Amino acid sequence: MQQKILLKLLPGEALDPLAILRAIAKSSGIPINDVTGYNILKKSIDARGKTVWINITANAFIKEPFVQRAIAEFNFKDVSCSPKKIVIVGAGPAGLFAALQLIELGIKPVIIERGKDVKERRRDLALLNKKGIINPESNYCFGEGGAGTYSDGKLYTRSTKRGNIDRILNLFVHFGAGENILYEAHPHIGTNKLPQIITAMRKRILDCGGEFYFNKKIIDFKIENKALKSVQTEDGNSYQGDAFILATGHSARDIFTLLNARKLLIVAKPFALGVRVEHPQELINNIQYGNYNVLMNEGGKALPPASYSLVEQADGRGVFSFCMCPGGIIAPAATNDGELVVNGWSPSKRNNPYANSGLVVQVEIEDVINTMGNLQLATDKDSPLLMMEFQRLIEQKAFAAGGGNFVGPAQRLVDFTENKYSSTLPKCSYLPGIQSAQLNDILPHFIYSRLQKALKSFGKKMPGKHGHSGYFTNEAVLVATESRTSSPVRIPRDHEYLNHPQVKNLFPCGEGAGYAGGIVSAAMDGERIAMAIKIFLHA
Repeated sequence: MQQKILLKLLPGEALDPLAILRAIAKSSGIPINDVTGYNILKKSIDARGKTVWINITANAFIKEPFVQRAIAEFNFKDVSCSPKKIVIVGAGPAGLFAALQLIELGIKPVIIERGKDVKERRRDLALLNKKGIINPESNYCFGEGGAGTYSDGKLYTRSTKRGNIDRILNLFVHFGAGENILYEAHPHIGTNKLPQIITAMRKRILDCGGEFYFNKKIIDFKIENKALKSVQTEDGNSYQGDAFILATGHSARDIFTLLNARKLLIVAKPFALGVRVEHPQELINNIQYGNYNVLMNEGGKALPPASYSLVEQADGRGVFSFCMCPGGIIAPAATNDGELVVNGWSPSKRNNPYANSGLVVQVEIEDVINTMGNLQLATDKDSPLLMMEFQRLIEQKAFAAGGGNFVGPAQRLVDFTENKYSSTLPKCSYLPGIQSAQLNDILPHFIYSRLQKALKSFGKKMPGKHGHSGYFTNEAVLVATESRTSSPVRIPRDHEYLNHPQVKNLFPCGEGAGYAGGIVSAAMDGERIAMAIKIFLHA
């Protein structure tokens, strides 16, 4: 028979198959030889007490032949002769998963990407990190795979009602991800592994008869009778289709500007903005796991670098950690010269010496309107681009404060809360480098004052243990600015077919349209749009 069993194991035991078999046998009250095998269904860490435990839910096979976890199968069809063609603008997770779903539906996708393929992107990222030279079309945000490809590959989402999360994770496994993402509480692929998976997806799309075009920046739409006939690219080409999916990501400001210029409905949207904070990873380990050095000597090497998730209300606004990267690196995520954006990523092993996370404040439209005069924001308060221009202004101020070449303005954590200039800075993973600055000269008062209050609260939630520093320490450094948390614009869509209310065959999709917030939710939205297009085409 098969039996679902809950296990509570020490970290070393959780990595030992024989120890897991023993635990299953003990839990079931049977001889170990009666357990023929098991598949892990869920796995998480419980570090709330003095002892760190690994919780495992296993499907155990007892007195019957063991069967490995079934590998999900997908019915990718030959769409080379499909009578319908869907143009997808953007090759991020929303666009790629929309294309794969269309292929399963027998519809041909044509993907147009402004940036380069994942291999070519590496060279542009190297130039940005080492020499401060940015390619506006090929960077951490633009290019095959989208922003997530070189920004960690985190697959955790709270968007459980937006689609089938298990299907998305199984698709990643199908294209090369490890099966552990199917059961870990916070699945993560890693920036070093995700590019190969994205490449495999592209190959399947091409093998099935889909089309893929790189270095194709959209500069205009041809609209007739409330329908989009074609999109024009900067190189003079034109692409026609029966429907169009707009999946350009949260940083495609030129697309937002183009839509507004063509008088197509878009609306300003709240988002979050703040800084990226970096601590020594060992400090976070000690806070979360206890005396980490002692724990390692007792066999705790099975524990991964510790992570955290923090949230606090400060003066009526949420302040929260975002995209936490254990054993990670802070990266320059700007898309234009003269603007500074930071993000974080981790390799699959998460083995770098630092832990970083975004620390951001929810920014409402009224917050920006109320401070427009102080900010000298030259935008009408009713403009749909209001929040985008606010975002851009803060990024420009950060760039200037860093002195150029994408050097990051930085301040020690405690110094920031006390409005003190940091005469020295700790080592930092940010490759373009950091230099001391007063971050309250960059961030508006309604952001930095809330960050200051929240940081003190976070220090109480994550105090030091066994003589080690806690979260609230000058060993940590804040780097500005973390500003691309989500799109500052929403592109509306109709409730019935999810198309734009003014252009019947244009389908806004993913993070850039304001309907997702990460790889998995964007992928689910891409699939949802593909299904909606099938219904639309047959209506």
